[in-house]
Amino acid sequence: MAVKSRIERKRPKEARSRTDLGRLKLTLAALCLAVIWVVLWGRAAYVQLYLGPKLSIAASKQNLATEFELGERGRIYASNNALLATSVESKSVYASPVEIKNPAGTAQALAQILGASKKNLLKELSSRKGFVWVKRQVEDREAQELLKANLPGIHLTSEFRRMYPNRHLAGQVLGFVDVDGKGLEGVEGLFDERMAGGRAKFVVQRDASGRRLYLDAQGREMNIKGQDVRLTIDTVVQDAAEQAVADAVQRYNGRSGMAMVVRVETGDILALAHYPYFNSNNPQDSKPAARRNRAALDIFEPGSTMKPFLMAAALEHKVIDANKVFDCENGKWNLRGKTIRDTHPYRWLSANRVLRYSSNIGTAKIGLALGAQPFYNTLRGLGFGEKPGLGLPSESAGILRQPKEWTEFDLAAISFGQGVGVTNLQMAKAFLCLANKGVVKPLRLVVEPPVEDVAEPVRVFSEQTANTVLSMMREVVEEDGTGKVARIPGVSMAGKTGTAQKVGGAGKGYGEGIVASFVGLVPAEKPEFLFLVSVDEPTPVTYGGIVAAPAVRDMAIKTLSYFGRLPEAKGAPQADAQEHSMTARATHSPTVDGNSATVPNLVGLSVRRALEVLGKRGVVPSLKGGGMEITNQKPAPGEPWPEGGDAAKGEGFTLWLGHGEKEKTQ
Repeated sequence: MAVKSRIERKRPKEARSRTDLGRLKLTLAALCLAVIWVVLWGRAAYVQLYLGPKLSIAASKQNLATEFELGERGRIYASNNALLATSVESKSVYASPVEIKNPAGTAQALAQILGASKKNLLKELSSRKGFVWVKRQVEDREAQELLKANLPGIHLTSEFRRMYPNRHLAGQVLGFVDVDGKGLEGVEGLFDERMAGGRAKFVVQRDASGRRLYLDAQGREMNIKGQDVRLTIDTVVQDAAEQAVADAVQRYNGRSGMAMVVRVETGDILALAHYPYFNSNNPQDSKPAARRNRAALDIFEPGSTMKPFLMAAALEHKVIDANKVFDCENGKWNLRGKTIRDTHPYRWLSANRVLRYSSNIGTAKIGLALGAQPFYNTLRGLGFGEKPGLGLPSESAGILRQPKEWTEFDLAAISFGQGVGVTNLQMAKAFLCLANKGVVKPLRLVVEPPVEDVAEPVRVFSEQTANTVLSMMREVVEEDGTGKVARIPGVSMAGKTGTAQKVGGAGKGYGEGIVASFVGLVPAEKPEFLFLVSVDEPTPVTYGGIVAAPAVRDMAIKTLSYFGRLPEAKGAPQADAQEHSMTARATHSPTVDGNSATVPNLVGLSVRRALEVLGKRGVVPSLKGGGMEITNQKPAPGEPWPEGGDAAKGEGFTLWLGHGEKEKTQ
């Protein structure tokens, strides 16, 4: 029993020993975990507090593209989706002088790479500014050399250089931008805020796929690309208008010229052309006068193109009818001591003949019968004396004095377009009223963004009055009127010529300068298109019917053909038979196909068919002569298509028009 008792006492002691050993192990394990925990926290603190800045820089090299970046400027499109203005990405160099420890060495390196002045660079790099431009829009080679040099405080950033793919096409309308991408004139200036690219100043981050994410100061993603603009301009019609006005100015030694094409139903300006041309890519190479949007800015006395509005006002107020007769005084009439003259002597002319032959004396007498206030009200209703409403930076309101300031001679002179100042945009808007059967509608140049406050159409003349004036204007072209040179066989046209004296310098009356103009509406009965051409100071010929009317005819033929509205010439052979005949006669086996490898033989084709063939190639040729059939061409049949952008636009591609075999035998 004693042994048993000793054994029982011994067992609790061994159990206690094992328990103490277990506790020791737990303590050691806890101590080890504590040490590890402390080490981890220490490491974390070391990484965050000591290595944090270095690791942040390393991470930025993987995720950050640059510290700031300029967004791409919005594009400008034509109504036919052609690109009028775009931006090309390029690199620019800037410096953070506060980061540069060796300004002299950095300036020396930059001078060698960029070809810049070391002295000027050193001056800028020695400042304590946070940002200094070094060179804008550098070449790719220079950018690569700078990256290799890895100069502290010297950085590259992306900018965008503005480019106009069509060079001078619609240059005065588009305007241009400065080196900072700010729009200065034209559409570029008008929509600068809309098209301007944003600036990401803080972080430009890349996601896992490499896509750039532009973030603002709060880390929110932002879009720095500018918005696009779409115009009503059609590049094909614009090119045709520019060719026509350039040809008129060059042929008659004019100082400048302007042409417009407007779609009557919508008021859309399909072409707004100027000559001399202005290339928006190189504004520094042009004189300020070449950059002017003359259609919106230049004020001139319209001359006889004002007469249809006087006729419409007189008809509307029942002062005349189309057959009322006026004594035109054999071409010379003295009014209040001043003489009014006609270019040809006429005696008795009905109202429609007064307009057909453009008699100043007959028009003056109608104006005196109408009175100053009714005529003034009509002119204001048509939009004279106020801006045309396109919103262009250079729009002018013209000059229209209050009727209480008009003398009797002033009323007579304003009736035939002297003593009042207008712009070509105002003239187009006024003729658009006649084309729309007496309703004034706004002109439109911009499709996107849409105009918010569109002026409501306002009726100025009754439909009967508008139709009567259009009938009178048709006689100007299709009878023996002053605009007969503008005739297009198979197409009815209503038109009016203008030959206006220019005011001399220092207000000393009228000088020798003339503005020759012509307005055409096609077709005459229900116009679809409005054409306007004016040439400043042509010589030696100055008449609008000779200088400007052929240019309108040229534009009308090309525009109607482009829109499929030009009829075939009467008696012209069928296209298939004609093509077969021309192919058989060709010496270089050309085919009448715009996609052929060589220039096709177009001689003998109708104007419509020839323009359709060239249109497949994107060529808008220059037209010479009269008639509706091709009698000669350059380049000759079988020659290779000219290469380059100029050839694609038809520069150097000419078609001579005539009346075919009948003309050759006369």
